[in-house]
Amino acid sequence: MSTELINKALETAEETKAISFGKDVNKDTGPMFAEQFPGSKVLVVADENTYAAVGDDVVASLKAANVEFADEPYIFPGTPTLYGGYENVEILREAIRPYENTVVVSLGAGTLNDIAKLASGELERPYINVCTAASVDGFAAFGASIAKDGFKITRSCPAPVGLIADVDTMVNAPARLTATGYGDLIEKIPAGADWILSDELGIESIDPYTWSLVQGPLRESLANPEGTANGDEDAIAKLGEGQIMSGLAMQAYSSSRPASGAGHQFSHTWEMEGHGLDWEPPLSHGFKVGVGTVASCAMWEVFLSMDVEDFDVEKALSKVKSAEQVEADVRAILDPRIQDEAVKHSLGKRMEGDALVERIELLKEKWPTIKERCTKQLISAQEAMDMLKAAGAPHHPELIKVDWDRFRETHFKAQMIRPRYTVLDILTDLGILDEVVEKLFSPEGFWGQHQHPEA
Repeated sequence: MSTELINKALETAEETKAISFGKDVNKDTGPMFAEQFPGSKVLVVADENTYAAVGDDVVASLKAANVEFADEPYIFPGTPTLYGGYENVEILREAIRPYENTVVVSLGAGTLNDIAKLASGELERPYINVCTAASVDGFAAFGASIAKDGFKITRSCPAPVGLIADVDTMVNAPARLTATGYGDLIEKIPAGADWILSDELGIESIDPYTWSLVQGPLRESLANPEGTANGDEDAIAKLGEGQIMSGLAMQAYSSSRPASGAGHQFSHTWEMEGHGLDWEPPLSHGFKVGVGTVASCAMWEVFLSMDVEDFDVEKALSKVKSAEQVEADVRAILDPRIQDEAVKHSLGKRMEGDALVERIELLKEKWPTIKERCTKQLISAQEAMDMLKAAGAPHHPELIKVDWDRFRETHFKAQMIRPRYTVLDILTDLGILDEVVEKLFSPEGFWGQHQHPEA
């Protein structure tokens, strides 16, 4: 395990000023707080589970550093599992508002970190996070993934000023949390191909620096899924390192683009529909992302098997839907709570006429380069499935209780809900998304051959 990559990335971070990553580093919370916020008071925020994991050590460290406490720790219930809904942001925001000159130290990985991040951000206050599991890639990220009025998006707010990521704590976290972190991280592989495509088509250029922060350590972070599942310290440390680097990339880019592609859009669709939110524990983001990763890789395989001759301009023009039809399609298949946003995004990506012709001609021109770069970037859908299975993460829609018809339909819904250009959008522009999905679900297609999870 090396902190060299993290320390290098930290030099250019806009908001995060200090990261302590390694073994036995929870004790660094107090000194980090005292250095970053001299004279400020602290309010520790946790839920019952995260406080049980690290609370006593963190509080002891803060006291040893002579940090003044604004009050006793604010602790959410541990059961039911805390949900990343805006109502919880409001609860925490109003709970901490009366404490002047006070900085939150949140104890948590995904949900609690996001709640504390946005609540602090809305009060224009900094905060520190103490990680409790290698379960997400947003530890050091700009923005918080929070659901409001049924629509889950990354809401703008600063990243933590300080981050504590103790490897022993990550190793001792529940295995399902580590597995969900693996599912979240593996999507960076096809997300990278999505960004390459967007880059080559002149839609959103790759920023080499933020690309390197994510893709540089990614393969090594994912290299030992069996070790990740078995609690191997080195495997989990590398997983945590990859997640922190991904968060720093999103912070540097002020967007999740470096770390999120079509596979995440499958997860976001199901989250907006409320799938698994009523489970205990709720179905995790990373478990949904993992299944979306396999779906994305499968679509990429079909796309990359094509030749320039398959990109038919006349066919694409004939398949263009009117703005009215696009809106009607969105409203026909998406939950009413998310239709307005999805209509906006779908119409914003809609191409027609000369603009569509130019895009497809550019695709033809760039196809050898796109094919070479994306083939090098990607893994096969089978490889993604095998890696997720080895890590103990769901690798098939049935394992997250998404039935076959719903899964098929999600391929179309996922294209509608985000403005980000991905493999879903080039297939839409070519007028062949429906054909590709049918091919994947045919008896000889990838999903036709994987109708049930592998034993």
